[in-house]
This record gives sequence, structure tokens and C-alpha cells, in this order.
Amino acid sequence: MDTIELIIDEQLGEEGINAISLVEFPAIEENFVALSKDQHKVEFKTVDKEKRIIVGLALVPDKLIYRRRGDYEYNITFSKETVRKASELYLKRLKNNNTTLEHQEFTSGVSVIESWIVEDPSKDKTALYNLNAKEGDWAVVMKIDNDAVWQDVKNGKYLGLSIEGIFSDKKQEDMSAVEDINIEDISEEEAYEMIQDIIELMDEEKLASYSDYPKAAKNNAKRALAYKKKNGSSCGTSVGWTRASQLASGKALSRSTIARMASFKRHQQNKDVPYSEGCGGIMWDAWGGSAGVNWAISKLKKIDNES
Repeated sequence: MDTIELIIDEQLGEEGINAISLVEFPAIEENFVALSKDQHKVEFKTVDKEKRIIVGLALVPDKLIYRRRGDYEYNITFSKETVRKASELYLKRLKNNNTTLEHQEFTSGVSVIESWIVEDPSKDKTALYNLNAKEGDWAVVMKIDNDAVWQDVKNGKYLGLSIEGIFSDKKQEDMSAVEDINIEDISEEEAYEMIQDIIELMDEEKLASYSDYPKAAKNNAKRALAYKKKNGSSCGTSVGWTRASQLASGKALSRSTIARMASFKRHQQNKDVPYSEGCGGIMWDAWGGSAGVNWAISKLKKIDNES
């Protein structure tokens, strides 16, 4: 079974964790602990004034997490470096108030108030709550002011945490096939090209792809490309213009690409900027415009629900 390492490419801007979800069946198989007023005890106690705090592991490095897309079965995993980077970007981008329930809907009144990477499990605070944390795990403390959500936590409806975010895929090859390669002899450019080749091969031959986006999305991308060709434009990145070319030519898109399109929703406030006056309008259309972005959001939910 293939193992795909998920990484964060900061050059793409949108990658990282957007929210933490309260779920019944966490993929990392580590339940959070509901803390009462006496926070040094694991068991829940009914008290007059509850602290409404939970502590749990948001992300665990080097753990194989089973996934399936259609008939394709595979594992995903995160390195310690990616877990640390994800935790840092999550806070730097002020995402600590972004919480969903079972990955379905955002809820208010639930916030991350503490966040840290476990350095020494035996001395770490997670040891107080028997979370079985390991070096490199990402632990969070969440405050729940939402009455309904807190009641569900007490009732056992939610048992753990699960992240929501956008990552790049990096397929882990069998090291026996490349054991004769001296890593020191590979340039940075060659290494990048190798990774891109692996990702493209994986997307085309292994992962499902989708081309049922609306005609309006294709036309929006064509319009942005035509303007750039005629008038020139310094807007956007090579990633954005690659996306425009894919949409304009009707190419099938992988789930990873669709997820990036969906995340472009955050730029919607700039969509009406004329091409000649700024980058907002032209890059919005390059990514498929409203038709493309809204399709991506809906398609992403459908793909994940069917997995």
C-alpha cells in the first residue's frame, strides 16, 4: 500500500491548517480529555463551575493514517517538521477560533487557548492526562464557551480532534529502489523536479481526477489568460497561471488541486477589481472565478464524504 507524506509548501501561500474539528472518531486515535475544575485528574467531575476545557493531540507525526479514494487505498503521514510548521502557521495566521463539528459546519465559542509541540513526553503536561504523547506531537488546549457543544462533549458525542487543511502530496518511494543515489550529488533544482514528477505521476495514474467543473469556470480562466497575453500582467504566481491553463483546457483536476481552488474563497472580497486596476479580479478568474471556486468547495465535500 502506498504511503503519501503530506507537506506544506509555504510558497503556495494557502497551505496549512485552517481549522480543528471536534469529531467522534479521530484519525490519530487519541481521544482528548475533558477537564473539570480539578484539572489534574483525568476523569470528568460535575462541579458548580466547570472550566469547559479539553486537551488533546491535534496532529501526530510519522503515524500512518488509512485513506481511500474509490478503489485506491493508501496511507498518509506527516513528518515532525511538517507537524511543527503546521502548528506555527496555525497560530501565526490567527486560526485558533476556527472550529468545526465533524468537519461539517463551523461553530462559535470554541477556541484553542494553548498550543505546543511535545519535547519530552515524560515531563510534558500531556502526561498528566494520559494522552500517550510522543516527542513531536502537537498538543492543544481548547476552551468551549458554547453551551450546546460543551453538553455534547460531556455526553461523549465528540471524542477527539481532527485537522482541516490543505497540503501537498509527496509520495514516499521504496528506499531500496534509490539506495544507490547519493543525495549530496542531487541539486536542489533536480530534487524539486523529482518530487514534481512523483506528484504528477501519482495524480495521473493513482488518484482520481475530476473535470466536471462548470463551463463558466473554464471561460473565466480563458478570459484571464487572454488579457494577460494581450496586455501583460505581473499578478499572481506560476501556480495560479498553471491553474488557469488547466481550467481553460478542460484538464482533469486531482483532489489536492480542487482543495487549493476551494481555499481561494478567501480572496473573494477582491473579485470585482477591474483587470486594469489591480490583481484581485484577474486572479479570481484565473482560478475559475465564482463558478470555479464554488464548484471546488462543493466537489471537495462530495469527494471526502464518498471516501
